[in-house]
Amino acid sequence: MAVRAAVLPAIGAPLEVTEIDLPDLGPGQVRVRLAAAGVCHSDLSLSNGTMRVPVPAVLGHEGAGTVVAVGEGVTHVAPGDGVVLNWAPSCGSCHACGLGEVWLCANALNGAADVYARTADGTDLHPGLNVAAFAEETVVSADCLLPLPDGIPLTDAALLGCAVLTGYGAVHHSARVRAGETVAVFGVGGVGLAALQSARIAGAAKIVAVDVSPEKEELARAAGATDYVIASENTAREIRGLTGKQGVDVAVECVGRATTIRTAWDSTRRGGRTTVVGIGGKDQQVSFNALEIFHWGRTLSGCVYGNSDPARDLPVLAEHVRAGRLDLGALVTERIALEGIPAAFENMLAGKGGRALVVF
Repeated sequence: MAVRAAVLPAIGAPLEVTEIDLPDLGPGQVRVRLAAAGVCHSDLSLSNGTMRVPVPAVLGHEGAGTVVAVGEGVTHVAPGDGVVLNWAPSCGSCHACGLGEVWLCANALNGAADVYARTADGTDLHPGLNVAAFAEETVVSADCLLPLPDGIPLTDAALLGCAVLTGYGAVHHSARVRAGETVAVFGVGGVGLAALQSARIAGAAKIVAVDVSPEKEELARAAGATDYVIASENTAREIRGLTGKQGVDVAVECVGRATTIRTAWDSTRRGGRTTVVGIGGKDQQVSFNALEIFHWGRTLSGCVYGNSDPARDLPVLAEHVRAGRLDLGALVTERIALEGIPAAFENMLAGKGGRALVVF
């Protein structure tokens, strides 16, 4: 059956909205009709080669939709069920899974190398980060699906699959923000906006949002920021000035640039914690000297997928949404059709917007 999809023909090439052919279902597979998909900066990193992906491919890893059909052996979802896509399913048997660190599963992305569909001329297509959400419909492994939580609209639920899990997890699982602490969030995109809301949920006393764009201040404050700083060479000094010259307890970096990571570190107090969520390229080298590492006693840590377990955390996030503590709509700055994805990528390259949502 032919459906429309946004295809990445080669690394660095523009996305092309075209028809693709999905195969019949095999054992353990599920066909899903997408309701919405988030345009995430990670998709841009895949398209420009910062992260490796077999091509040609259909990107999109943050989505939700309705089950159309299930293959042999699938029992936890049925046709008509609402589902959230999980781009990083854990295998349960590798070393990381054995430690309970399912976000570091060694086999989570094995499916990205598979051929899951073909173009109209017969060219093999790979499923981006397993789920190929930039399409009207997709075929995924059953372990890439989570049941839609009660009371959450499908279009909003799409954001739970990456941006919200990542931002929430960065604050609650990686940085472990405590009530009364001070927090700075660098980068007011989809993940940054989720991190701001999550810091508010955690009871942070002061929440500083940092971004290059003055236009994002209103978004940031609506998400929970108490202060807004335009990124510059004086950012760390400004943040210290907002915190009694101490620096914040926690900095969450959502950009993935060496200068931003270094600034986030410099913005924390002695003994503070910096969590790096942003995905940077190999050319982004961050330098520290041995004396400052000792003297400042700070912690710098990476954060993959918010250090989250989607099966555990999705119900928790849904409860925050239902209680009004987490506003998924506030994460979306633009709603677009499938044809608008290439332009949304250009906006991300230019540093505009927070998170575009493709609505099918």
